[in-house]
Amino acid sequence: MNLHAVKAIYVFEMSRAFRTIMQSIISPVLSTSLYFIVFGAAIGTRISQIDGVSYGAFIVPGLIMLQLLTQSIANASFGIYFPRFTGTIYELLSAPISPFEIVLGYVGAAATKSIMLGLIILATAALFVPLHIAHPVWMLAFLVLTAVTFSLLGFIIGIWADGFEKLQVIPLLIVTPLTFLGGTFYSVNMLPPFWQTVTLFNPVVYLVSGFRWSFYEISDVNIVASLGMTAVFLLVCLAIIWRIFTTGYRLKA
Repeated sequence: MNLHAVKAIYVFEMSRAFRTIMQSIISPVLSTSLYFIVFGAAIGTRISQIDGVSYGAFIVPGLIMLQLLTQSIANASFGIYFPRFTGTIYELLSAPISPFEIVLGYVGAAATKSIMLGLIILATAALFVPLHIAHPVWMLAFLVLTAVTFSLLGFIIGIWADGFEKLQVIPLLIVTPLTFLGGTFYSVNMLPPFWQTVTLFNPVVYLVSGFRWSFYEISDVNIVASLGMTAVFLLVCLAIIWRIFTTGYRLKA
């Protein structure tokens, strides 16, 4: 493995995040803090507890997952799209570096930034509500697995997009609505039976539910199903990326 090439890509992507720290770190943390303030004041006064957990603490895993999903996609998609936009992607493709090493560098950096952001938001949440993490190892496992999976999705979007506006289409029109409807601010069990069944077709439900279980040992779906759904999505993304590099889709003019 060409570790020097992987390190070069990784360090470059990480340094770009620190150069734009206002957009990469501070802005997501501030927006999440506003969620705590607004939803805590507007809804927290009406819903004191859900499954024995205070409403403010209940929404913490969902808010972390919301930012984790969107930022993982944004970091990875822009990271690979910009070399395509400037034309430097051809230098990368002609260098002695394999597709696996390219993906490892870009996705590794994107996932690292998202995990850092998730931990910062977790620390910020502790300033607003009392937190209890029942299974810290599982919490970190879900955090890392989700960050890697959606960074892979972002990598795919960055290759698929042929303009900056397309980088935002899937995150804004698909991922964010699915996250809001995936139990971020409520328990699926609070819905009528019909909508509970419909919600189970939302893959984000399994991510949020599994992550929340690692905090409070409460879950809308089985924890095994949560892990299984995440693993399946990860494998699908890997298969698509393998196909992209095999065919040269959007990479070779």
